[in-house]
Amino acid sequence: MTVFKNLCMLAISSFLILSCNTKNDDLFANPDNEKIESWDGKTKLYVPTKKLTSEPGHHWFAYYDKIECDPTNRYVLCMKTTFEHRSPTPEDVIEIGMVDLHNDCAWIKLGESRAWGWQQGCQLQFVPGSDGEIVWNDKEGERFVCHILNIHTREKRTIPWAIYALSPDGKWAVTVDYRRVNDTRPGYGYAGLSDPYANELAPEKSGIWKINMQTGESELIISLAQVAGLENPYDTQTRDAKHWFNHLLINPDGTRFIFLHRWRYSDEERTAKYKDVGGWGTRMLTASEDGSDIRIIDPYNYTSHFIWRDPQHILAWTNIPGKGDGFFLFEDAVGGNIEQVGEGIMTENGHCTYLPGNQWILNDTYPNTETGLQSVYLYHVATNTRVPLGDFYSPLSRGLEWRCDTHPRSTIDGQYVIVDSPNWEGRQLYMMDIRGIISNTN
Repeated sequence: MTVFKNLCMLAISSFLILSCNTKNDDLFANPDNEKIESWDGKTKLYVPTKKLTSEPGHHWFAYYDKIECDPTNRYVLCMKTTFEHRSPTPEDVIEIGMVDLHNDCAWIKLGESRAWGWQQGCQLQFVPGSDGEIVWNDKEGERFVCHILNIHTREKRTIPWAIYALSPDGKWAVTVDYRRVNDTRPGYGYAGLSDPYANELAPEKSGIWKINMQTGESELIISLAQVAGLENPYDTQTRDAKHWFNHLLINPDGTRFIFLHRWRYSDEERTAKYKDVGGWGTRMLTASEDGSDIRIIDPYNYTSHFIWRDPQHILAWTNIPGKGDGFFLFEDAVGGNIEQVGEGIMTENGHCTYLPGNQWILNDTYPNTETGLQSVYLYHVATNTRVPLGDFYSPLSRGLEWRCDTHPRSTIDGQYVIVDSPNWEGRQLYMMDIRGIISNTN
């Protein structure tokens, strides 16, 4: 393990020397490391880092479990707005676009959205397996919709549903009612339309839909009433709580998907049980692509961020009786195996993904309460080693709806990492070169 650590540190050192070079024929030959660090005096970078966006406007991509770059690593998707530090209103329109890394990081506008939030944006992403097709959610009249656009031909079509997660072949999606999500947890739903079942604790007609991405046809496959009725031995009073679904993600072979079942009590006494995890309880469940074979994978009511490692295993931050907080690898099976990952190393909740090959986990932290630094790092599974990529200063409060988490995303080939950070000119995108680190395991 010591040899491996030394190799990683050597790679980082050589990268920082490379970043001082004055050539302009490489994206990282003249990066903005020194400017970023000197601007706030707090941000620390350990690998070559390029600032991709700048004023005017604030740019961000939001969530960590979607494809942000095309397969060639030329185009980087993101959103653009003229304001920060408040919740979006139904009248707030953001630009949808991409940064061209082959043309001096030029901003290319592709469209607009009226259905978005600070944390997950408008579900902007490249369609898996596509070289140029993207999707994003919007609002048209009295409904939320999804646009599908080819960035090369600019051909565009629209289906009458806002989507949440795409299948690996891009042919179908699963979604929730964003009106209810906005009512139960602002920042993750969309403003502008009210939840028709707002007065129902667990409605029969609201839940998870499966959407045909070609025709727009939909089917309600799991209802809130159905899942709220499943026995919960770790909280037997949930029949009195208000329920919703959030954080859907389809597995790598398209056979099953994850969803989080959440509930919140109206009285302070029962809410106190979850005061350290947002004020709501959470179970992690999976289901077959048609909504059948529902399994409660994490029944302990504290699931947070997660990612599929492969079609049968899920990495998730949670609290397990007798073991406490941590990242755990769950087998997607009733009574499946659970093992801790990164014990003593990955000790803070973060937005986790696997790089291709599953040898590395990309992760981050929330801002340190004393320094305000959000750490972005790689974790090497085989050696239980953590390699720092950057500590980004965040002047925004962690608890606010409009906070800016780094949400680290890797390119499809796993060679670069992109983060959102408000440390300089408001929220902007930064790209980090990790080729020298991951090459040590190739």
